[in-house]
Amino acid sequence: MDAGTAALLAGAGFGAGAVNAVAGGGSLISFPALLAAGYPSVAANVTNSIALVPGYLGGTLAYRPELAGQRERIRALAPTACLGAAAGAALLLVSPASLFEAIVPWLIIAACLLLALQPKAAEIAQRRRSGGGHRIGLHAALLGATLYGGYFGAGLGIVTLALLGVLLPDGIQRLNALKGLISLLVAIVSAVAFALFGPVAWDAVLIVGATALLGGVAGVRIARRLRAAWLRGVVIVFGVSVAIAMMW
Repeated sequence: MDAGTAALLAGAGFGAGAVNAVAGGGSLISFPALLAAGYPSVAANVTNSIALVPGYLGGTLAYRPELAGQRERIRALAPTACLGAAAGAALLLVSPASLFEAIVPWLIIAACLLLALQPKAAEIAQRRRSGGGHRIGLHAALLGATLYGGYFGAGLGIVTLALLGVLLPDGIQRLNALKGLISLLVAIVSAVAFALFGPVAWDAVLIVGATALLGGVAGVRIARRLRAAWLRGVVIVFGVSVAIAMMW
């Protein structure tokens, strides 16, 4: 790897870590950078998934105040998230690359639409909650989101934040912190599967991972200063950008 490629990947890692902490969709930066560095699409995807683990970790550590009081919620959702991530990673490893390239943009666009409609959907969901049915819906939705996250990490934060906003009554900053922790769990499970069975470019992992950690910590400081509507808007903009980049 030459110095120019290393610099490209380092900058992309920092930007991806920061964007994932703020809104999700940081792979819009790191995944195209890996493609530009010459890695095939599936190799770039599995390398990106492993490399962004430190970024999610940095964001989660910085969001500890917002995670306070959510321990029971985390314990309930973590097994579902890990199961979905494992299934998604396995699906990527056995499916053809052409399928991967074809469906990802449309999944991200659907997630952006869901998030754009999230305030109204959350109001409707709040009125219709009764008994424990919404908990079943939450786990089913999270399983689908994390399966997608294990398959392709870009936009996982968008999908997860939208679902949490609809199905959990809480402030967006606390939900954003929970989204970051769930994304970290998905990234770790996927990273283990890809490290064992995937075509990983470890030199790129080291560069992107180190700078993503710094970006994740910096991104939380930005996210705390954004109002709910602004944060939602940032997520949607990044999500649409991810989809356009993938179509291109």
